[in-house]
Amino acid sequence: MVLAIYKTSAIYPRTEAYGLANQSRRAAVSIASNIAEGCGKNTDPDFARFLQMAMGSASEVQYDLLLAHDLGFLSSTVFQQLDTNVIEVKRMLATLIKKLRADT
Repeated sequence: MVLAIYKTSAIYPRTEAYGLANQSRRAAVSIASNIAEGCGKNTDPDFARFLQMAMGSASEVQYDLLLAHDLGFLSSTVFQQLDTNVIEVKRMLATLIKKLRADT
């Protein structure tokens, strides 16, 4: 998903290079970074906390995509495809968070 966000945001207007494109990329990277950092923690509650931060970043990506679509930077087809990907990531995160919290 991060790679798709990078490729897609590259077509945003040049004026958005340090705006929405950069913000979307940082939020997408933050999802994977928080998952990776959480994996390095010693307890399930710590891991779940980092997964929750990843969930927040996923919600941010989802909003950024909606805004890009509303501004005309993304076609409806591309928006739907990326939004579906983000929704799937959020489902996986929610399932893992729920499992970790149930085990404690």
